[in-house]
This record gives sequence, structure tokens and C-alpha cells, in this order.
Amino acid sequence: MARLDLLPFTDEHLGAAGRMLADRHRHQREAEPLLPRRYEDAAAAQLEVEEAWRRDHASGAIALLDGKFSGYLVGAPRPPRQWGPNVWIEAAGHAVAEPELLRDLYAAAAMRWVEDARTSHYVLTPNDAALVETWFRLGFGQQHVHAVKEVPPVALSRPHGVSVRRAGPADIEAVVLLDLVLPEYQAGSPVFARGPIPVPADVRADWEEELADPTFGIFLADVDGRPVGTAVGAPASVSSAHSGLARPEGAAVLGYAATLPEYRGRGAGIALTEAVFEWARKAGYSTVVVDWRETNLLSSRFWPNRGFRRTFVRLYRSIP
Repeated sequence: MARLDLLPFTDEHLGAAGRMLADRHRHQREAEPLLPRRYEDAAAAQLEVEEAWRRDHASGAIALLDGKFSGYLVGAPRPPRQWGPNVWIEAAGHAVAEPELLRDLYAAAAMRWVEDARTSHYVLTPNDAALVETWFRLGFGQQHVHAVKEVPPVALSRPHGVSVRRAGPADIEAVVLLDLVLPEYQAGSPVFARGPIPVPADVRADWEEELADPTFGIFLADVDGRPVGTAVGAPASVSSAHSGLARPEGAAVLGYAATLPEYRGRGAGIALTEAVFEWARKAGYSTVVVDWRETNLLSSRFWPNRGFRRTFVRLYRSIP
């Protein structure tokens, strides 16, 4: 049996971690070629590890099997106001020669986190069955999904009775009100999202700015002259969630989409999605990324049915 040694992660491990992350990413791209090729290069992957490692209060562990570097894990907290007493293992925060080593690495790293009263643990991992299963065996559950799709070459036919138009500054009231639809839904069962529902006055300035920004594609779906849904396309660079290893080349993000409850099932969501695809195609984007809560029953069915493929999943564990 190979001897396993677990040691604290330090600067001297960045090179080996970068090489291991590049190997993991190369394997992941075999399943999803739209992910960025450049992180198959160890130097580029190492920069991602360094970014995770340089975060405030970052810590982690490495695994040596018979003296050979065989895996690493690094985590760091995000602001507690939104995430509670947390630690995040980001997309570049872990890579292993074999999945089972994740359990040993987590055991070594998590002791410090819990001693520091950081008891909400998040991990962003490739949508790889063996990796996800290993995290499940550590008590994690699936919370969020990142996904990607090629921009389709032509628009599909739009549902009868639904018209879609690009929103402008004059539509601010409708856009602000529709901004409440998703958080109100996710505050309920079975999502139970934490955090207050946005106040229209607090989000108005952001929407005014985005409506005036030509790089955003904000669309409204109208039924009988009433705005009943909205969807937003934007450069993926505006999204901190879709970054680094998780951001394909030439990607736009479908950053928000919602339909009033009483109009769901009439095709507004499909029409809005097609409008964003058309906007992305005309703007020169080749791919679109999206993310959703897996416990959001509507989103977790709608987006895969639109052809989006899972790339990364966010898992969560709460230590009582």
C-alpha cells in the first residue's frame, strides 16, 4: 500500500498544483470541448491556482503518495454578509491523481476551517461523476450548476401570442419589477434561498446603467401588450461566476431570466431565450453560459431542455 502524507499547502507547491490542474482540465475538455483550451497549459493553470491561493485567509493541503505529489486542495472565505461563516474551494482549488484523495485532503484542510468557525463549505467542481460522487461521500449536496451551449446558427420559431423586443430606458419600471420575480420564487420551497428580496429602489440604478449599455442585450416578452418576462444577455466578462476555467472563449452570459408566475407555460421563456441567442449571434459570440440553482425546479428543467450542458457544479456542506 502506498504511503500517504498530507502536508499544508505552501508557495512551493504552486508549480506541481498547476500541472495537476492542467491535467484535470485536459480531461474535462474531452467531455466538454467548449471550455477554454489555454488552461491545458500548466503555466496558465498555475496562475489560476495562485489566484485561489492568494485570497485572504486561504489555506489548504497537499497529498504525497510515496513522496510523489498527487493532489492539492485550497479554500478561502468570501464575505460573510452574503455567505455566512464560509470557505470556498473554487474551480482551481483542487485537483487529484485519484478522486478518493479528495476525502483525505478535505479532512486535513477542513479541521482548520471549523476551528476558525467557518462552517459553511462550498466547492465548485467539474461535472465529473467520480469527483462529484467523492464530494457527496464527504457530506456535500448539490446546490448550483454552470452550463454552456453553442450559439445556435438560426433562430427557432417563436410561440404564438408572445412578442419579444429589446428593452430600452423607457422600460425601466417593467424591468425593475421583473427583477423581483426570480428572488421571490427562490425564497420559497424547495430553494429556500437566503437573503432579502431586492427593493426596487435599490436595483433601479443598476438597471438604468445596463439599459443604457449597448453591450447588454435586455429583452422583454409581451403578452397582450403587457411585459410578462425578461432575459438578459451580456459579455461573460461581467460575471464573476463564469471566469477562468469556467469561461469559454467567445462567451456571452445569459445572466437573468424570469417570467411572471401567471404567464409561465405560454412560451415567454422560450421566446426570450431565442432572443438572447439571436443577440449573441449578431454580436459575434460563439457560446452562451448560464447558471442556476439545482433546487429551482423551473430552471433545472428549463435550461437543459434548451440544450445547455453542465460544466461545473457547486456543492455545499454545513457543519452543525
